[in-house]
Amino acid sequence: MRGLHADTGYLLYRLGLRSGQLFNVSLQESGLRLRHYALLRFLATSPGALQRELSASLGYDPSAIVGLVDDLEKLGFAERRPSPDDRRSRIIVLTKDGRAFLRDTDEAGQRVTNELLEPLDADERAALHVLLQKVVEAGLG
Repeated sequence: MRGLHADTGYLLYRLGLRSGQLFNVSLQESGLRLRHYALLRFLATSPGALQRELSASLGYDPSAIVGLVDDLEKLGFAERRPSPDDRRSRIIVLTKDGRAFLRDTDEAGQRVTNELLEPLDADERAALHVLLQKVVEAGLG
């Protein structure tokens, strides 16, 4: 039987867990978690997304998206607005305060990445990023 560290999937799982833990610690003071940050980051690049689009794009359950958006609205980081294409639908938009929060947390995110990838040099980090992006784009849509 081969060891766990011979299994790439397990290594990715462990790295993902550790990344999430470190990032959540960096967000702790704000009361948000990595899932909130991911939603804000998505909204920064896809303004006016429908809730169902957020669910599909982020891979979160639709009911989880509702709660995350509720949390972000309470903090003034996002707001629901009527869709210009369909009055029955609501789009989610990042607010000015949400953009400011993202700017403030970018440094924390970079610190987490640097801590996780400290054993790698700059070329190895770039190569890892390209490979992970390729896998994600092929497998997660």
